[in-house]
Amino acid sequence: MYKVAIIEDDEPTSGQLRDWVLSAAPDIAVAQWFTRDAAETAIAREDYDLVILDIELGRDRHAGVAIINAINKVGRGTPVLVVSAMPAAIYRGIMKALDAWDYLQKTTFEEPEFIETFLDMLRAAKSRRRSEENATPKTNGEELSIDPLRQGVPFWRGKRVNVPLTAQRILAALFERRGEVVSYDDLFAVVKSGRNRENIRKHISTLREAFRELDEHFDAIENVPMRGFRWVSPNPADKRS
Repeated sequence: MYKVAIIEDDEPTSGQLRDWVLSAAPDIAVAQWFTRDAAETAIAREDYDLVILDIELGRDRHAGVAIINAINKVGRGTPVLVVSAMPAAIYRGIMKALDAWDYLQKTTFEEPEFIETFLDMLRAAKSRRRSEENATPKTNGEELSIDPLRQGVPFWRGKRVNVPLTAQRILAALFERRGEVVSYDDLFAVVKSGRNRENIRKHISTLREAFRELDEHFDAIENVPMRGFRWVSPNPADKRS
């Protein structure tokens, strides 16, 4: 059973978030915490699959930041969704820097947006658990690795690839089906806006530029004219020890 922690000091809001979570995934175990101390104690004790939290808890205006730091310190890679009344224009970038999955500003989103974001996180959590169960240790740092619980953060040869969230999702779709052509229609399904070929090509260009900042010879994303794109895994014979 997957476990979710909701950290919110306002009981009606906490209850609403719990109800939304259970409406999307009835088999989820939900724990509710209302103070920073209780939340930090639970984070240290429990291995939550996802955490949903507010930034302000009571009079502690930055409790959420401290809790995210505590989560990161534990090192389990637990994805965090921040739901706060603080202005998104100011705090979204801060939360992104702390590796939060996403930031939703209270009063500016409805249940469907929350559930869509939550289900994205849950799918990533399931993918991560399957990967851990079936993992084969890598003995070299040359393969692309993607951590789905840190917004799909990619690493190329052990170095982080700095790309926006939408580009990360496109990369994950290509890498999941590496060796196969991923059509434009399939890639439209992983972007939230700009569902047209030109926009997809711009994201691909962003990915290539980011990889080439780390590796000038990078050429693993192949354009398949009129169809889409393909991740071409390096030939083992071409790897250097």
